[in-house]
Amino acid sequence: MIDRYLDRGTMYALDDHGVKAICVVTDEGDGILEIKNIATHPDYQRKGYGRALIQFLIDTYKDTYRILQAGTGDSPLTVPFYERCGFKRTHIIKNFFIDHYDHPIYEGGIQLIDMVYLQLPLQE
Repeated sequence: MIDRYLDRGTMYALDDHGVKAICVVTDEGDGILEIKNIATHPDYQRKGYGRALIQFLIDTYKDTYRILQAGTGDSPLTVPFYERCGFKRTHIIKNFFIDHYDHPIYEGGIQLIDMVYLQLPLQE
């Protein structure tokens, strides 16, 4: 799946005496910037690095895009993170992880099935 968007995306790394978090964003058209991937090194999770990277994206793109969007599995690890950052659920794609992967994907011990989309307005 990463190969489908990496060449058209922009990658950012948060470096704080070494890389702590990374993300890839893509222009999805109609003023929507999508977070395709965000990851924080396991030793530095829950220390604000992911949130700092989200804030960087907001500050960087608030005058260029209308919406910052993220699609993720319906996981108790990722959805609450985005919601704490101010994102709101907008829609789901049923069976996304079953239809697009040749093996089951698990996160936090739960099999991911549906893709949940969340959005954060960047402009008032």
